[in-house]
Amino acid sequence: MTITLSESAARHVANHLASRGKGLGVRVGVTTTGCSGFSYQLEYVDEVAPGDVLIEQHGVKLVVDRDSLSLIDGTQVDYVREGLNEGFRFTNPRERDRCGCGESFRM
Repeated sequence: MTITLSESAARHVANHLASRGKGLGVRVGVTTTGCSGFSYQLEYVDEVAPGDVLIEQHGVKLVVDRDSLSLIDGTQVDYVREGLNEGFRFTNPRERDRCGCGESFRM
């Protein structure tokens, strides 16, 4: 089971961790929310909890809880800029549908 992080996403996370001045990496997870059922969640993490999976790519550590990993296994996390918009993009082969606003997805 794994998640891949693009070089662009890794640079963005590394820059923000450096600006923050601390942090082990970033936690990637899934929460139950939105009109389609699930939403991706990213947050800084300072330590690994029991049961977490640690993945390191391009010098950046991703921390994923086992429950979320089963939902996002095979996902690629990228950081993209399109016109005036920029942000993380999740390409999850397990997604079946996304809501109209793009904030949540269905499995």
